[in-house]
Amino acid sequence: MTTQALCTRKSAPWVLTATILGSSLAFIDGTVVNIVLPALQKNLNATATDVQWVVEAYALLLAGLLLVGGSLGDQYGRQRIFVMGVGIFAGASTACGLAGNVGQLIAARAVQGLGGALLVPGSLAIISSSFREEERGRAIGTWSGFSAITAAIGPVLGGWLVQQISWRAVFFINLPLAAIVIALSLRHVPESSAETKQPLDWLGAFLAALGLGALVYGLIESSRLGFTHPAVIGTLAGSMFLVAAFLWREARVENPMLPLGLFRSPTFAGANLLTLLLYGALSATMFFLPLNLIQVQHYSPAEAGAAILPLILLIFVLSRWSGGLVESYGAKIPLVIGPLIAAAGFGLFVLPGVGGSYARTFLPAVLILGAGMAVSVAPLTTTVMNSVPQNRAGIASGVNNAVSRTAGLLAIAVLGIVMLQTFDRVLGKTVGHLNLPNASKDQIAAQKEKLAAIELPAALSPAQREAAAEAIEGAFVCGFRLTMMIAALLALAGSLGALLLIDGKKARTS
Repeated sequence: MTTQALCTRKSAPWVLTATILGSSLAFIDGTVVNIVLPALQKNLNATATDVQWVVEAYALLLAGLLLVGGSLGDQYGRQRIFVMGVGIFAGASTACGLAGNVGQLIAARAVQGLGGALLVPGSLAIISSSFREEERGRAIGTWSGFSAITAAIGPVLGGWLVQQISWRAVFFINLPLAAIVIALSLRHVPESSAETKQPLDWLGAFLAALGLGALVYGLIESSRLGFTHPAVIGTLAGSMFLVAAFLWREARVENPMLPLGLFRSPTFAGANLLTLLLYGALSATMFFLPLNLIQVQHYSPAEAGAAILPLILLIFVLSRWSGGLVESYGAKIPLVIGPLIAAAGFGLFVLPGVGGSYARTFLPAVLILGAGMAVSVAPLTTTVMNSVPQNRAGIASGVNNAVSRTAGLLAIAVLGIVMLQTFDRVLGKTVGHLNLPNASKDQIAAQKEKLAAIELPAALSPAQREAAAEAIEGAFVCGFRLTMMIAALLALAGSLGALLLIDGKKARTS
C-alpha cells in the first residue's frame, strides 16, 4: 500500500516539471557523455580502458543500486530521497567538471551513479503518488515524452558545449538544472511513502553491486593486464561466487531486492532476456559510434551528436503508435519483428569505411536501427508490466530497468575486449608493413590502448604520418565492424528469445 499525497491542480504542472527535469539529469548524462569521450582522451591523456571506466563507473552504481533507490523512497519518503539523489548528482557533477585527471573523473562518475539510482525511480513514483488515477496516465505520458526530448537534445547540446567551451561544461550544466529541481520539489512536490514498511535487502544490494563490479573490473582490465593476470582471474572468479551468493540469498530472503519468482512467467523472463540482449547491443553501439565519428570520420562533436539524433527522434515519434501494437497484435509479433529490424540496422553499421557523406554511410544504419528500436521499446515495457499481477507492476518495472542498465554495463565491457583485441591485431599487422622507423612503430604500438586517439610520432614525414594515420583508422574500423556484427547477432538472439518465450495472445482490453 502507498500513502497518497495528491498534489493540487495549481501545483501539478510544477510537480511534472520537477520530475521531468530531475530524471532528465540522468537521461541526458547517459547520452551526452559518449560524445565527450574523444575529448577526454585528448585532454586527460585517457586510454580506451580509461574512457570505458568513465562510462562503466556511472552505470555500475546506477544498475546495482536502482532497486535500492526505489525501496528507500518507499521507506523514507519519495520526495526526500528524490531531492537527496538530485543533490548528490549535482555535487558529483561539480567534481566531474573539476577533475584534474581521469582517475578523479571516474570516482566522481561513480558518485553520479549513486545519485542517479536515488532520483530515477523516484521521479515516476512521485507522479504515481501525486496524481489521481484518472490523471496519472496523461501525466506519465507527458513525463515520457519530455524525457525523450531531453535525451534527444543531450548529444547535440553536449557536442556543442565540447566544441565551443570545454568538455567540463557538459557536467557543469547539470548544476542550474539541479537547483531548479530541488527548489520546485521542496516547494510543490508532496511527500509520500509506502504504508507497509518492508525491511531493505541491504545484503542483497551489496552482493549484487560487488558481484557486478568484480565482473566488470575483470573484463575491462583483461584488455590491459591479460586474462592470465592474477588480479583478473581473482576478480572474475570472485564475481561468479558473489553473483551465485546473491541469487541464493534472493531465493530465500523474505523481502528480496530481486524477486526471482517473477521469472516463473515465461513472458516476463523472455521480455527481460530481450531487454538484456537488445539494450546491450544498443549501449555498445552508442559507446563506439561517437569515437568512430569524431576520431576516424573527423566529425565535429556537434556533428557527431546530430548524427545520432534521428535514432532518438524516431523512438520518440513512433512510441505512441508502437505502444498500441500489443493491444492490436499481441506482444510476440512486435517483439520478434522489432529486434529483427534493429539487427539489420546494426548490420548496416558494418558497411562504412573511412570517409564518404553521412547520408550514404551512417544515416541508413541510424534510421533502420531507430525504426527497429521504436517498434520494440514501448511494446517491451508494456509486456513487462502486463506479465505480472498489478500489485507487482512497480517491482517488475524496476527489475526491467535494472536489467537494461546491467545490459549496457556488461556489453561495453565485453565488446570493449573485442574492439581492443581486433584493433591491436590489425594495427600490428598493418604498421609492420609500413616504411616507418622501428622506433616510431614501437611508439605507435605502445599507445594501442588509446585506439584511434593514438598520437603520431613527431619524427615522421608528412607521407609517413598519412600512412600511419590510415593504418590506425583502418584498424579501428575493423574493430568497429566486428562489434557491430556481434551487436546484430545479439538483436537476432533477442528476437529468437521473444519468439520462443513471449505469449502471443492479444492484450485484454478493459
